[in-house]
Amino acid sequence: MKEAIAKELMDVLSADYVKVVDDSSKHKGPVGVVVDGCPSGLELDVSDIQHDLDRRRPGQSHITTPRDEPDCVEILSGVFEGKTTGTPIAMLVRNKDANSKAYDHLKEVYRPSHADYTYDQKYGFRDWKGGGRSSARETIGRVASGAIARKILEKSAGITILSYVRSIHLLTGNIDVATLDQNIMMLYMWIKVK
Repeated sequence: MKEAIAKELMDVLSADYVKVVDDSSKHKGPVGVVVDGCPSGLELDVSDIQHDLDRRRPGQSHITTPRDEPDCVEILSGVFEGKTTGTPIAMLVRNKDANSKAYDHLKEVYRPSHADYTYDQKYGFRDWKGGGRSSARETIGRVASGAIARKILEKSAGITILSYVRSIHLLTGNIDVATLDQNIMMLYMWIKVK
C-alpha cells in the first residue's frame, strides 16, 4: 500500500507532470500564474484557491505589513463548469493597494529581512520600488498553484497538507490544529496519508 502511494505521489510530483509559470514581478500591475499539466476532470472552484490566498494576504494582523490587498483570484482559463479541462489554468490577482512612492526612501537602502541585497549581488540591480521578484507579492503564484497541487494530492493519493509557523526565534506558539485558520501565526509542515 505505501509503495503504491509513494509511486503515485512521485508521478504527481514529477517535473513533467505540472509546470508553473508566474508573472509576479510587477508591483503595480496584476500578478498572474499559469499551471500547465493539471489533469482534466478535477473539481476546481475559485474558493479552492481563494482560501489559501486569504491565508497569505497582507494586512491581517499587527505582525504583517499594513497594506490591505484583498488578493481576489480570477480563473481565466482551464476550468469549465467547475472542472479542469486539461488545458493550462491561467489565474490573475489584481493589485488594489500598490503605492510605489511608499518605497522612495529605500532607493539607497537595503530592506532588512528581504532579498534586496542578494538580488542585487546576483543580478547587478534591484527593483527598490516594491522589490520586484523579491517582493512578497511573488508568492501569490506559488500559493495559487500550490492550492491546485494540494487538491490533486488529496484526490489522487489521499494526502492532506497542513502548515503553520510553530516558532520564530524564541517565540513559540501553542497551535491548536483545529483552529489554525484563526491564528495569526500560520510553516510547520504536517503531511498525513489517509
